[in-house]
Amino acid sequence: MWDPGKYLDYADLRARPFYDLVSRIGAASPRRVVDLGCGPGNLTVSLRERWPSAVLECGDSSPEMVTAARSRGLDATVLDVRDWTPAPDTDVVVSNAVLQWVPDHASLLRRWAASLPSGAYLAVQVPGNFNAPSHALTRQLAASPAWSSRLADVVLREDDAVSTPLGYANLLADAGCEVDAWETTYVQPLRGENPVLEWITGTALRPVRAALADAEWDRFRAELAPLLASAYPVRADGTTWFEFRRVFFVARVSAAPSR
Repeated sequence: MWDPGKYLDYADLRARPFYDLVSRIGAASPRRVVDLGCGPGNLTVSLRERWPSAVLECGDSSPEMVTAARSRGLDATVLDVRDWTPAPDTDVVVSNAVLQWVPDHASLLRRWAASLPSGAYLAVQVPGNFNAPSHALTRQLAASPAWSSRLADVVLREDDAVSTPLGYANLLADAGCEVDAWETTYVQPLRGENPVLEWITGTALRPVRAALADAEWDRFRAELAPLLASAYPVRADGTTWFEFRRVFFVARVSAAPSR
């Protein structure tokens, strides 16, 4: 279960990669714009504002997120991106911080590129920080004797959850696209008590939360908090710097892709 309220903590910082991604889309008057993994819809509404004449299609795997998106006036649907197929008039597809949850999404990207019309844009952003202390320490604690039996079936993503900009560039170029791929490490200023823990609670820790009872969840967080505090010290001014690497690509279908 996703918690839209928790996800919207640090909403401005979470939004920045989305805007950096979408700013590189060159579509002038797309017929249909699709947001796959729209979350609570707070960013999807900007697509409607940019392309008001386009049909706006959006969805998310979380019913809670879809409810939040609908409260913003979006016609959002519950969907699994693995089952989605582009309509013939789809000119822009945006997928922001979604595909890291999808194993073997390379095959999904090939299928989408093969199904989109010539000139369509496929814009994707995924986190690339799975070797960062925030994730490494979580995996370390989950594998410790105190927790390994309770969390044995929980999959915590490793660095191979996503590819590199070069990997995605080669993948989409082979699929018949012109590709703009890059990565950015954002040095994010966080504030408050245990800010890195609060940040990952809304995203990376979801599988742990789902596996634990309330009391166990509180204990896991209590044990993880000092580990993260040591890795991400608080400055004298109260700021905690949180480095977050993200991987981007914008692919434009330019020819019939090879099959």
